[in-house]
Amino acid sequence: MNNERHIQCHAECETKGALRIPDSVYGRLVFSQYCAPKNVCRTLPTNAQSPILGLNTVCPYYTMFPLEFPLRRLTNADKNEWVLDPFCGRGTTLFAARLLGLGCVGIDSNPIAAAIAAAKLAQTTSDAVVETARSILTSQSSPISMPAGDFWNLCYHPDTLKEICILRERLMESCKTAEEIVLRALLLGILHGPRNRGLPTYLSNQMPRTYATKPNAAVRYWQRTNKTEPPRVDVLNAVKRRAEYSLRIIPPPSKGAVYFGDAQHTDRVVPASYRFNWVVTSPPYFGMCTYRPDQWLRNWFLGGADAVDYSQEGQISHSADRFTEELSNVWKSVAKRCSPGAILIIRFGYLPSVPVDAREILQMSLNLADSGWRIRRWIDAGSANNGRRQSEQFCRMMKAATREFDVYARLEG
Repeated sequence: MNNERHIQCHAECETKGALRIPDSVYGRLVFSQYCAPKNVCRTLPTNAQSPILGLNTVCPYYTMFPLEFPLRRLTNADKNEWVLDPFCGRGTTLFAARLLGLGCVGIDSNPIAAAIAAAKLAQTTSDAVVETARSILTSQSSPISMPAGDFWNLCYHPDTLKEICILRERLMESCKTAEEIVLRALLLGILHGPRNRGLPTYLSNQMPRTYATKPNAAVRYWQRTNKTEPPRVDVLNAVKRRAEYSLRIIPPPSKGAVYFGDAQHTDRVVPASYRFNWVVTSPPYFGMCTYRPDQWLRNWFLGGADAVDYSQEGQISHSADRFTEELSNVWKSVAKRCSPGAILIIRFGYLPSVPVDAREILQMSLNLADSGWRIRRWIDAGSANNGRRQSEQFCRMMKAATREFDVYARLEG
């Protein structure tokens, strides 16, 4: 494809709300927050249940690190400094930067991660988000198409699935405003999860909330446990309940942006006008290759196929040599967008069952980048099971807790 054609296709794609895997190859702006108050009182939360943290829980994502990790590191940043997370996941670093009033940019090649992270920068209200959902649902009586088959028949009540599909099609067509960005993230968060006795929180039949059960396994489970009648969940009411919880109090906005793209090309994805002083990130855990298949249902909502995608297109390799090389490409590309003296903080996870020296992989990747990153210290962060972590459920699936360590480096070249 020549450059002119690529630019045209890229521009056309950015007018759409769908986030599909191939879009990450060249990078796409998902959302940007340009305006932020210059002088505002920033009140940091004193406990994990603080209402101001509600937006950070908009959608579960099991490979996150605790909010405390970036928050504590970034308290030393000056108010005019900028933060980058090239593996932003669900946007925990971005949310921490927002709490502190720091400008921030996130990149992720996973469409679900990019969609959730974008919501962490949005400035809106629960009423506005609910009104957006209501407007979409009342403007169309039925979707253009609906997925069919045993899984879909048992996972969702027909009326619930119809409403989900109407919202999906509309948000695939356009998802630009803060209200649309947050609505999409809220819907991803309630798309599937456990049933409860009171008012329903999730839209599906019984299912985990952090990952989507594969279709055949889900059907067998529902049939074996006599859960063959999915509940009728009014989508608008469910959105309203979640929006009122997640948006009770939201922190003042900070400037920033989220890009759906490959971190190996950070300097191409992120405009040259950005200069970062802090990079706080956590690359994909070495040895874990299940992110995409385990999120297949949320991937469908964003415009993907209505079946499990086992491909690894756009994902970092899990061969030790290639993993090291691709990580080095990230650190090299990131350095091109950083100011001299920038601080790089990496939380790196690995499975004890994987026969590699994870520390050597990370050190080799920084050395191979040859871009001026100088390691200052290593800290053992222990197990991913320490503290309240959504990754705990995933670690139980893997039958082994991940081990983690932190690396601090400085850009001196």
